Amino acid sequence: MLLSMNERERFRLAKKERISGDKRIEFLFAKGDSFMAYPFRVVWLNEDAAAYNTLASVLVTIPKKRLKRAIDRNRMKRLTREAYRQHKQLLTDRLKGGEMHLEVAFIYVKDELSDFDTVEKGIVKAIRELGRINQPTTA
Repeated sequence: MLLSMNERERFRLAKKERISGDKRIEFLFAKGDSFMAYPFRVVWLNEDAAAYNTLASVLVTIPKKRLKRAIDRNRMKRLTREAYRQHKQLLTDRLKGGEMHLEVAFIYVKDELSDFDTVEKGIVKAIRELGRINQPTTA
């Protein structure tokens, strides 16, 4: 079954959807709010959408303090990005129509490797919480 262009885009995690640049990352951690969605601490910040061409941008970080081996950190980053990619539609559907752009950082806080199911549950919990927090208000 072939997917249309819109459907293929929906399931991608494009470069423009990733947070990069020291200034952007520092600003996110300095001004952002946070909450826990185990095994992640989630830091988020609303920005004006005019400067961005996506509804949400994401950053995944796995501290060396938690997982010493690079192979383990890279695996957790891959699992986290994949879980986010599969479920980001839950978040972008809630953000559509708004004038805000959401920047999100997922920080892994568990001291050992997790399987995909655990990572996926944490990401889905975080996405639902972000959707609830950033629910457009009607006056």
